[in-house]
Amino acid sequence: MMRGPAGSGNWHALVRYDEEQHQPTISRALLRRVAGYARPYRWQIVLMLVGILLTSFLDLLQPQLLRILVDDALPQGDRPGDLRLLTWIGLGMIALPLVSGLIGVWQRHVSAQVGEGIIYELRRALFDHMQAMGLRFFTNTKAGELVSRLNNDVVGAQRAVTSTLVGIITNVVLVVITLLYMIYLNWALTLLSVLILPLFILPSRRMGRILSRLTREQMERNGRMNAQMGETLNVSGALLVKLFGRRRDEVGRFGKHAADVRDIGVRQAVIGRWFFLGIGLASAIGSALVYWVGGYFAIQGGLTTGELVAFAVYLTRLYGPLSSLVNARVEFATSLVSFERVFEVLDLPVEIKERPDAVRLTEPRGEVEFDGVSFSYLAVPPDAAIGLRRHERQAEADPDAPIQPIMSRYWALDDVSFRVRPGQMAALVGPSGSGKTTITYLLPRLYDPTRGAIRLDGHDLRDLTLDTLAQHIGMVTQETYLFHDTIAANLRYARPDATQAELESAAKAANIHDLIMQLPDGYETIVGERGYRLSGGEKQRLAIARVILKDPRILVLDEATSSLDSESERAIQDALTEVMRGRTTLVIAHRLSTILAADVILVLEHGKLIEQGTHSELLRRGGLYARLYQTQFRDQLALAG
Repeated sequence: MMRGPAGSGNWHALVRYDEEQHQPTISRALLRRVAGYARPYRWQIVLMLVGILLTSFLDLLQPQLLRILVDDALPQGDRPGDLRLLTWIGLGMIALPLVSGLIGVWQRHVSAQVGEGIIYELRRALFDHMQAMGLRFFTNTKAGELVSRLNNDVVGAQRAVTSTLVGIITNVVLVVITLLYMIYLNWALTLLSVLILPLFILPSRRMGRILSRLTREQMERNGRMNAQMGETLNVSGALLVKLFGRRRDEVGRFGKHAADVRDIGVRQAVIGRWFFLGIGLASAIGSALVYWVGGYFAIQGGLTTGELVAFAVYLTRLYGPLSSLVNARVEFATSLVSFERVFEVLDLPVEIKERPDAVRLTEPRGEVEFDGVSFSYLAVPPDAAIGLRRHERQAEADPDAPIQPIMSRYWALDDVSFRVRPGQMAALVGPSGSGKTTITYLLPRLYDPTRGAIRLDGHDLRDLTLDTLAQHIGMVTQETYLFHDTIAANLRYARPDATQAELESAAKAANIHDLIMQLPDGYETIVGERGYRLSGGEKQRLAIARVILKDPRILVLDEATSSLDSESERAIQDALTEVMRGRTTLVIAHRLSTILAADVILVLEHGKLIEQGTHSELLRRGGLYARLYQTQFRDQLALAG
């Protein structure tokens, strides 16, 4: 059975990179979208701006105190010093940073509320969208990449709001207020200071483009490293590595990913240092020119010593913000790369959608019908999302490329039609890869059929609410998954309001209650990651107990007793006989006892339904089922006898 989907999808990146210049382009759509998340915090943002204005104004008062100190408080020539003024200046030098610091703490608190609030909403939206994605997306995307988007990229987006954006606003305010003070002191020196700006712009443009490209590349490399960690540092991955003796290979592969992250970090650090070297040199040249011209004015009497000292302090406070603002556009675009990567996931279309007028069934009868259903894992609907990287590569190649026709051998199901009446049990039989599991995936609408329709009580599944399907279809999958939590919590995942008595009743029906009670903590026992503290049969019985607790109208059992010994299977079959009474059941089973209990047997081969009927009817036909009976099931009957 082919499960490697490929296809096309529209990929609309909101921040684009010119491949020749590597220069980020900030789109208005992205800015509007980021602003949309900030809109609920508009009053906090106003308060934050007021705080920035106040702290900037207070910080720039300190050079004025230096000017008064030199020109008025200290003795000059025949004029004595002013001790009282000196005292007030000293107190002012303490009070200004104290008040400014207190306002800064308050402003930081407000900005943190805004930033953390925006990121909270963004992270929730991202997680919600991921949960809404179809199964196709998760089979084509590494879990580590998704975790990287939720953690690294969201934290990067947080920095864009709480650090980069606030820094740009603060620098703009500082530059404007500083220039006003400097013009007040001496307009000629101020003009000379501004003429130095080209020395800042030239290194900033080049370095900024390189740094923005390296930032995106670093995020991608981190994502690949996180993906490997996610695959190999869980119980299943660690077990596979140990069983095949691949520890050295995995360590080597991780070392390569880590080296890529290290190397790009070194490149960023070195390029950043060259950048600051250029900015520092430009600042030194500008300061030297201003000091020389200012000193000349002071010698000629056109500028007091205090004014020159104040101007020198203002100059240092001008070039710092100016050097940041010169690269502000590139820095801001670089920081928005994190938002872009988050929005890339949010913009992925949801394949399994609920229609606005979807029907909710409160008490379905449980009639299941497949009508001419064909399905291929390779045929991706035009609006369906595939894996992150494949989606990105496909969009880069041709976002509007039509779906290529799928060759017949790649159809998991090919024109399958059958009906299971309410309360009937249907057994799916056939060799591996015949399409049995695909049928069980399509019924709860984990995928939509490529062609044809699946109906529940005469309603196309696509016309029903997703809650209806989730509530009334219970499934025990081939691979049982349990959370790293207690047995009780795993059972209550089916019904959070279940009482302890109901948990025990479901566990007894699944023949697992006695074993649970033998554990030291009973139902409060932690099962371990993926339930690995339990045996395969015990996990499967817990999964059956969980679906019994859910009490669905339709049961889907995919190899539900494959990991059980004969005695446990017999006990569960007795329990399931009661549970399945009056419910529609589709079961995949390789055991003859399960097949003999079925009302109808559906025989599949190469994705086609080639036979259906009862056990005796199919034996009389002498087809595939009869051959399977002779080669597989007859031995089971002999052993049972």
